[in-house]
Amino acid sequence: MANAIAVNLRRLRKLRKLTQQEAADRGGISRVAYRSIEKGEAEPRARTLDALAGGLGVSVFDIVAEVPELKSLRFRSLKSLSSQEKAEREQIAVDVGVWLQDFNEIEEIVGDRVAYRLGGSDFTGAKPEVAAAAARDSLVPECKVCVPDVCDLLEHAGVKVHLRPSTMRGFFGLSVGAQDGGPAIAVNIEDEIPVERRIFTAAHELGHLLLHVNSYVSDLTDEDDAQEHEANAFAGHFLMPQNAFERVWEENRGLHWVDSVLHTKRRFRVSYKTVLRRLIDMGACDASIYGKFVRSYGARYHKRLRYKDEPELPETKAEEPSMLDRADFVEDRLSRLVRIAVEEDLISISRAAEILGLSLMEMRERIREWEAFG
Repeated sequence: MANAIAVNLRRLRKLRKLTQQEAADRGGISRVAYRSIEKGEAEPRARTLDALAGGLGVSVFDIVAEVPELKSLRFRSLKSLSSQEKAEREQIAVDVGVWLQDFNEIEEIVGDRVAYRLGGSDFTGAKPEVAAAAARDSLVPECKVCVPDVCDLLEHAGVKVHLRPSTMRGFFGLSVGAQDGGPAIAVNIEDEIPVERRIFTAAHELGHLLLHVNSYVSDLTDEDDAQEHEANAFAGHFLMPQNAFERVWEENRGLHWVDSVLHTKRRFRVSYKTVLRRLIDMGACDASIYGKFVRSYGARYHKRLRYKDEPELPETKAEEPSMLDRADFVEDRLSRLVRIAVEEDLISISRAAEILGLSLMEMRERIREWEAFG
């Protein structure tokens, strides 16, 4: 236990930008005593653990829990990270590891495990657009334009999906291989990240799982630029197949070119940048199109478009999809399994709350909602 305490304390302290002296002061012990605990040389008494947990704003469990070891975690982030950002990166990995353990446990308890439908496919060395077309044919053969619900699609394909907010710079998502209880995908749903970007991230990570299966071999694997570009290309073609894109783009020929981009992005539920990227790949324009679009959109609709923004759409016909919001990107399989386990008395309410990341009060309210609305 002493080693787990040491690892957790060090990560949590750095996450809060505290020195060892500041952490020791919050725990009411000397710096020497704290340093010995953080190095794993001493095991704190229960009273000290309570004080340290209170000082760090966490539970005692967060300090003493064994850290899950994920050996097949792909995690792209900025190459230059501060000490605090490295700790946040580690915390994300810990949270995903715990979530994945809980997910597999509840699947086992309920007896409802979904087989990975793409597990027998080998796309190593395949072109991203070829792999994307094969994946669409396998998962949504009837879909001719947009993928209606990416989270639901992935969960029915046996890929576990975790939605987690994080303010960490450069972090949009990660994926975990089958050897660690996956395949699984985690997506950053921090408020400033548009829903279109979240959808793209999920498809991007699916691209890694299919194209780069042999790279899920070491802890906290960083993705190289070539594989990153391949995953981006996969996501673009998975969400927006070339033939369908050309058909929709042709339909929009009479519109102002900005409106053509907006209409196309709406049809495929993608970012405007994904549409512009496709035009660049087709040789219709060069990278200057990004700046040109921002300027033209601003001039046409008198609205400023910041780096992370998705452009607001002009009024559309009633039958066309509206602008995306949070309800367009929601995972629900874990919650459903927890509900089954609670209703069949397979787990306690407190365990259900722990798995779903809710307080006991929030969990009881959730159960009341289940009972009220069936």
